[in-house]
Amino acid sequence: MVAEAEANYAQVRRILQSKAFRTSEVHRNLLNYLAEKSLSGTADSLKEYTVGLDVFAKPDSYDPRQESVVRMHTARLRQKLAEYYRTEGAEDAIVVDLPKGGFKVTFEPRAEPEPLAAAPAFAELPRPSYRREMILAALLVVAIACASYFGLRLRQVERTGRDTLQEPTAWTPELRELWAPLLSMDRPLVVCLQTQGGGDASPAHSLTGLATANGAFLLGQFLADRKQNVFLTGSEALSLPEISMGNVVFLGPAPENRELQALAVDQQFVVEPQGIRNLHPRAGEPALITDQASQNSKSADESYALITHAPGLSGKGDVLYFSGNHVSSVTAGVEAFTDPALAKTLVTRMRRPDASLPRFYQVVLKVKSMDDMPLEITYVLHRELSGKAAR
Repeated sequence: MVAEAEANYAQVRRILQSKAFRTSEVHRNLLNYLAEKSLSGTADSLKEYTVGLDVFAKPDSYDPRQESVVRMHTARLRQKLAEYYRTEGAEDAIVVDLPKGGFKVTFEPRAEPEPLAAAPAFAELPRPSYRREMILAALLVVAIACASYFGLRLRQVERTGRDTLQEPTAWTPELRELWAPLLSMDRPLVVCLQTQGGGDASPAHSLTGLATANGAFLLGQFLADRKQNVFLTGSEALSLPEISMGNVVFLGPAPENRELQALAVDQQFVVEPQGIRNLHPRAGEPALITDQASQNSKSADESYALITHAPGLSGKGDVLYFSGNHVSSVTAGVEAFTDPALAKTLVTRMRRPDASLPRFYQVVLKVKSMDDMPLEITYVLHRELSGKAAR
């Protein structure tokens, strides 16, 4: 038993030092914590609240029903473990897993592959047709692309294997108000991920493809049971017909493709490489709200997210942008629109004296993060937009 425990500990250390985990201190800490609890026999009693306090330094007032940070990181940890065993750990003798429904880490010896049955003498194996090979190859490419973009595609969240800890987000009045313009119409919803990068070396241009996966994953879980006709596309593939016929949710830095630029409205805030530019600062407001990188690995980065709700093409439909210079900024914007507590804060701050919400608006959020994952999201300011085209 001692030798087995030592082997399990060694396997955990090997995973923590792998490329898959090297850049994510949050998931290293979470895996190390859950593995220690599991090997000591105390994981069965772990609760989401306890993990939030011990791993994510949440205050005693932390309410797991209102904040999804533990559930989100636990789901991401499962993905990273799967990624490790698909690559560096493909030949490891011990398979470490975190089954859904709890926080107990399992350690299983890798199953030996069953020997292939010997083919009958002189039997000629059928050769697959060239057409079938091409179809299978095409399907494989599509499958990899979808997995890379979304983790879990919208409307394909596993209904039978859904994590029991990960209950659907409550459909609160505030969430209804924020999403009503995009979900109530009989128009498809197009989720567009930034997949273009410019020659600029600024942080925004590194925010492409997989960098928006965290926000897309949250959005996919949230929309799975609330919208039937949802379509996923990359910014390079987004067309004017898709924009004109549907509502669009865009994740990423400032859009570079001409279709989205054609939708530009008279904005109050724009994302710049250093932060968010306040085009018309009021008394006491800075002209540039600057992102601040942490000075060491133990302190949090400070960045800003910009949420823009604007009219669609020719004033028809709606476009919702989640943008910023960092991965955490985009993720934070999505969290603000999918988390009941954050949504309530947004709606309360934006509500007019007559209790209505602006039809179109921009919101700036302050984001404290580590390893590209938001730890704290706070409202900064907002502006109502006229909805008129930019001059």
